[in-house]
Amino acid sequence: MPEQSMLYLSRADVEAVALEMPAIIQLLEQAYLEKSQGKVEAPPKPGVHPRPNAFIHAMPAYIPSLRSAGIKWVSGFPENTSRGLPYITGLLILNDVETGIPYAVMDCTWITAYRTGAKTAIAAKHLARPDSEVAGILACGAQGRTNLIALAEVFPLKRVYAYDTNPQAQARYIAEMGARFTFEILGVKEPRQAVVESDLVVSSGPILADPKPTIDQDWLKPGGFGSAVDYDSYWNGAALAQMARICTDDLRQFDDHRHSGYFKHTPQPYAELAELVAGQKPGRQSPTERTLAMNLGLAMDDMAVAPEIYRRALQRNLGVWLDL
Repeated sequence: MPEQSMLYLSRADVEAVALEMPAIIQLLEQAYLEKSQGKVEAPPKPGVHPRPNAFIHAMPAYIPSLRSAGIKWVSGFPENTSRGLPYITGLLILNDVETGIPYAVMDCTWITAYRTGAKTAIAAKHLARPDSEVAGILACGAQGRTNLIALAEVFPLKRVYAYDTNPQAQARYIAEMGARFTFEILGVKEPRQAVVESDLVVSSGPILADPKPTIDQDWLKPGGFGSAVDYDSYWNGAALAQMARICTDDLRQFDDHRHSGYFKHTPQPYAELAELVAGQKPGRQSPTERTLAMNLGLAMDDMAVAPEIYRRALQRNLGVWLDL
């Protein structure tokens, strides 16, 4: 690294690194083990909201064992998809833990998508039935892709039901995921069809402050697991009340969001993801429990993955050096 310089990695550079999903899962599990010991700094994310249901958040974190410290400046604008732009965009900065000097800045879109999918798989390891074979994907965007990629690493999937309000997006998803996997991927016309026969259900639409939820009581079958990537935007209060166990990635952040008006009908989670990873609290306790992960997104997820992206980019001579 040139003195007083930092490496800039574009979205194309980050994607070219192509960090494997098993490696991402392993890095996150290491970070959450450290969080369970109270060693990670990851304060609730502050943000601004320039448009309805849009956000721009500042997300700092420090993970001692990974020698990783930095911040993600990330936005989510639901209207972007109609403009041909990504819903999630932003930048991530890594700082040297000895001097505080920034040594890398990179696009965070790919990292956000893949670490979120990895967290669903980690939660599902503890809360889903290990023999789960059928997945339902509601919203066929980036998260619909990465969550399926991650779940396929952990479960013996045989069939996937895919639903999106946009038929073209659904068709693209089926074609792309069908080319990647050997299991069956079926498009459905109604959200309920993606849920009722599925062992694993992922919803990843826009995060809405005043949602009109779709998934109703009894849609998720006994023994099913859900991952509400979009908070409570897809799941109504009656469906959430049926959950035997709900986990989240950070209770302090969950409560902070509740005070801001989210989760009006969501029961209080019984555990943090770190407690499940460390075995401090139990996961699924019976084959018939309905369970849910409602992970809100933590900067520590990004800081677990970004240093490895940086190291592999150096090995491949990717990116551009910029003077500070």
